[in-house]
Amino acid sequence: MNTIATPKETAAATAAPAALRLELSGITKQYPAVRANDNVHLRVKPGEIHAVLGENGAGKSTMMKMIYGAVQPDAGEIRWNGQLAHIANPAAARKLGISMVYQHFSLFDTLTAAENVWLGLDKSLALPTVSQRIVDVAHTYGLDIDPLRPVHTLSVGERQRVEIVRALLTDPQLLILDEPTSVLTPQAVDKLFVTLRQLADKGTSILYISHKLDEIRALCHHCTVLRGGKVTGEVDPTQESNASLSRLMIGAEPPELQHKASKAGAAVLGVKGLSLAKLDPFAVELKDIGFEVRAGEILGVAGVSGNGQQELLAALSGEDRRAAPAAITLFGKPIGDHSPRHRRKEGLHFVPEERLGRGAVPTMTLASNTLLTRTEAVMRSGWVRVPAVTKLAEHIIARFNVKAGGPGAAAKSLSGGNLQKFIVGREIDANPKLLIVSQPTWGVDVGAAALIRSELLALRDAGCALLVVSEELDELFEISDRLVVIAQGRVSPSIAVTDATIELIGEWMSGLWAQGDGAPRAATASPTLEVRHAQA
Repeated sequence: MNTIATPKETAAATAAPAALRLELSGITKQYPAVRANDNVHLRVKPGEIHAVLGENGAGKSTMMKMIYGAVQPDAGEIRWNGQLAHIANPAAARKLGISMVYQHFSLFDTLTAAENVWLGLDKSLALPTVSQRIVDVAHTYGLDIDPLRPVHTLSVGERQRVEIVRALLTDPQLLILDEPTSVLTPQAVDKLFVTLRQLADKGTSILYISHKLDEIRALCHHCTVLRGGKVTGEVDPTQESNASLSRLMIGAEPPELQHKASKAGAAVLGVKGLSLAKLDPFAVELKDIGFEVRAGEILGVAGVSGNGQQELLAALSGEDRRAAPAAITLFGKPIGDHSPRHRRKEGLHFVPEERLGRGAVPTMTLASNTLLTRTEAVMRSGWVRVPAVTKLAEHIIARFNVKAGGPGAAAKSLSGGNLQKFIVGREIDANPKLLIVSQPTWGVDVGAAALIRSELLALRDAGCALLVVSEELDELFEISDRLVVIAQGRVSPSIAVTDATIELIGEWMSGLWAQGDGAPRAATASPTLEVRHAQA
């Protein structure tokens, strides 16, 4: 539902010197279980914003890593500004003028944002100078960053901003962006697009990977499509529709969601007067949060990254057990001090936003990763029935169309989107009574996103209560029955999706539902009246 400004159609034509910025010829990369790239060709002009489109596991990220020197091709050649190039490692790529923002971030948790940025820059620059440059660039491009904050205190969206600013500080000739807007708000996306167009106008080439077809059509001048590691087409995305791009990418159009009106039942999750002090100086204090989620409905939580989502989810999942027992209830029973394991036994399942490290252990197999939250195959004595674990993993892989080398594949060997499908599928398949999901379709292709969303709706229709935290407003409007907004550690009144607008939710994301004294309006206020009041 978010609209994005039309790109400057003349941008590519205004910067088209004879030499190509980048040319790949016959690039091939074979892994034990899959051929990630098969005789791939790619041509990128100076000043061109070039999309690389493909379903999860199509080979997009592998190709980008070869351009950046993080992975070496088995065959083929790379030409940079017309010259044959061997890019031995990312440091060599940066010297050439290539910068990359990974989908899975490459930041050191124990260092500050400024220290992480400084590691990739000329060490002749002093750290205070780098900190000031971060502030300047962040302000220029509308990317809110505190350079002194340790990375481990940042949300996923805030970490992505650090990665983007780090890349921009190198003044690259080629900027590679792998799912750059997956956890950005619509306002931040619009600001980023302005930035990217400015860079392109100055001659910077941009390789842009995204599953958001509206973004590609609005921003990019050219599009190369991958399927199964091979190039299947090259198109001008401004002349394509979402349906035609989807057909090129996955061979079909994603099925339309059947979102019927919900028949909400009794309250399943109750949150009342939840207030929690900061665990560290960079955390967000939760202030008198209250809402409920009922059986057979999806409550969506919108908000700009870093406004208390992490703290709220930690309290609801049981990772943070400081809440008063009665501040969080499940079927009326106080659970504020219960452990995550205890909450799972009572029917609460949780999907965190961080795939690797929290949702899955990278080095463990998919079968072993099922044991993180599923205990059907664990006997009372503590012994694990290995065949049952393998069968469960195989079932999840098949049900959610996960592309992997089988249940014995390590979690880290999967593409980001396929790992997301597995983790979300693991929890949906458990038939929970309450499912709390953070960023359910982060980094997945349109077909996989449609699958996940339809499974969430099916779970709702089966009587499950769902709380979905997402920075994708389109997604929340598509699957939610009611919405709340979290801003500065407070939660807005709830509003029916049928009464909400993108503009209203955008205002609320700035905390504008609050009265002059900073206290939220009464949650009992009529949603319709809330809309009229906000729009007046």
